[in-house]
Amino acid sequence: MVQIIVQIPTEGKECKEWAIVELQGDLETRHPVPLNHNFIGDLHFTHQDAPVLIIGHHILQGKVISLEKPLAVLTKCSEANDSIISAEDTSSLSHAAHRSSYQVKAIIKRKILFKTRPKPIIAHVPKKL
Repeated sequence: MVQIIVQIPTEGKECKEWAIVELQGDLETRHPVPLNHNFIGDLHFTHQDAPVLIIGHHILQGKVISLEKPLAVLTKCSEANDSIISAEDTSSLSHAAHRSSYQVKAIIKRKILFKTRPKPIIAHVPKKL
């Protein structure tokens, strides 16, 4: 039997609420570099709370959807506790027992869905006569 300990914030500390951003298709760059911790684009909301994502010279229109079942974002916390072992083991008197627990960082109740193709942003440049 495996026990997983999950710490839920107390009433004084509320969980943050996060959202998932879902894009249909692939996100490609000019150079094959990992996207971890890199700037991808700007996320804005209109006056009607409709999400708009601007990536480079492209704009995507999206919508906010509530998830059927909320998700929890967990972080693993490990603690080392000194515990006394049985008298039968004479090689040592104590050893460090590692105990893992999980802490709830945030709750995800909504996702921002971009399922349409991106549209190019074209600046209007007046022609010279």
